Amino acid sequence: MAFRKIVLDIETQNTFNDVGSNDPASLSISLLVVYDYTDDTYRSYTEQTLGELWRTLEHTDLIIGYNSDHFDIPLLNKYYPGDLTAIPSLDLLVHVKNSLGRRIRLDAIAEGTLGKNKIGHGLEAIKWWREGKIEEIRKYCEEDVRITKEVYEYALEHKKLKYKELGAIKEFTIDTSSWGDTHRGTSPMMNHTLPF
Repeated sequence: MAFRKIVLDIETQNTFNDVGSNDPASLSISLLVVYDYTDDTYRSYTEQTLGELWRTLEHTDLIIGYNSDHFDIPLLNKYYPGDLTAIPSLDLLVHVKNSLGRRIRLDAIAEGTLGKNKIGHGLEAIKWWREGKIEEIRKYCEEDVRITKEVYEYALEHKKLKYKELGAIKEFTIDTSSWGDTHRGTSPMMNHTLPF
C-alpha cells in the first residue's frame, strides 16, 4: 500500500482569551481542511462532520502541518475517539525552530519562500465564524493548507527555506532527512478505534 501523507490546518470558534486557557484542547473547531496526497484533493470538515475524517486519519502514515504538534493535533485529539499521537507527524515549525533557533510565522516563510502571503489570519476566521461566513473560513483555511504543502515540498526539494523579515529575504538550510516516506516501518501500529 502507498505511503499516505496528509496536510492539515484547523480554524477555531474562539480564542485562548475567550476560554481563559492556553491549552489548545480547550478551544472548539470551526473548520478543518485536509489535503490528501493519495488523490490530490482538499476536503473540509466542520465540528459536526469530523467523524467523516476518522477513516482518513486511521489510514494515514504522516500528518504534516505548521505548529501542528503544539496546536492542531492536541485540539483534534479532543474530538477523536482514539489517540492521534499514534500517527507520525511532521510539524514544519519544529524544524524551522531547530534550524534557526526561533519560531517564524508561516506568513513570513510563505512570503520569502513562495513569494505570496496568507490571505487572512486566525482572528479573522473567528470573526467570520461569529458572522456565519463558513465559506470565507473554508477558503482561508484551504489556502493555509496549500501554503503549508508548498513549503513542505520546497523544503524537501531544495533542503532550504526562506523568510521575509524587516523587508529582507533571508535563507536557511533545513534538515529533511527524516521527512517523507522514511517514517515507514518505524512508527507503532495505529490502534484503530473504528471498524475499518
